[in-house]
Amino acid sequence: MAQHCQGSSMQAVLVLFVALSLAARTVAENACGDPEAPSSSHSIPAPQMSAEERLSPHMPEALRCDACRAIAFQLEGWLSRAEAKQGRKALRESDYVEVLEQSCSQDWELYGVQELSGERRLTGPGLPGQEAMSVAVMGGPWPGRLAKMCHSLVGEHSEEQLYGAHRRGPTALRELLCHGKKGPCAHLGGSKAGGSAPPKALQNEL
Repeated sequence: MAQHCQGSSMQAVLVLFVALSLAARTVAENACGDPEAPSSSHSIPAPQMSAEERLSPHMPEALRCDACRAIAFQLEGWLSRAEAKQGRKALRESDYVEVLEQSCSQDWELYGVQELSGERRLTGPGLPGQEAMSVAVMGGPWPGRLAKMCHSLVGEHSEEQLYGAHRRGPTALRELLCHGKKGPCAHLGGSKAGGSAPPKALQNEL
């Protein structure tokens, strides 16, 4: 009787061992033997630009508000750095006139265009960051357009007026350039500079 029970127990263990071995082999084959399923890949297209965005020498109307913010950001930075070199003292008129000219004449190569929340927007320092799943097109016509628009905006105001706005605080210059009565962001109203609606054209940019 004891031998029969012992034989039955050994037979059960053997069956269990075989079953586990087969299961382990199946798992190993699934993990290593089967060919891997092809991985899916997604291509991210570059922004599709209109004829105006590709060919016009001027900043396209829908991007002028972004461009104005970028220009104000650069003017602020250049003026602040010039002041820092003089111990943060106010600049002389001849100095800030020169700095404003140099700021507009920079290469602007850090700016381009991207798709942001389904809209084409400028990207670069002082503007909303690039989305992870988007492609920015840098350089091209954008640096020249920014330089042209910068000179135009600065030319609409006296250098004294621009520098005075800079001295009042970090947002005053942007308000003056971009949110004035004829500014590219005027339709957004005052400090509501975060909107994404297409800005109105700056009528007298030449």
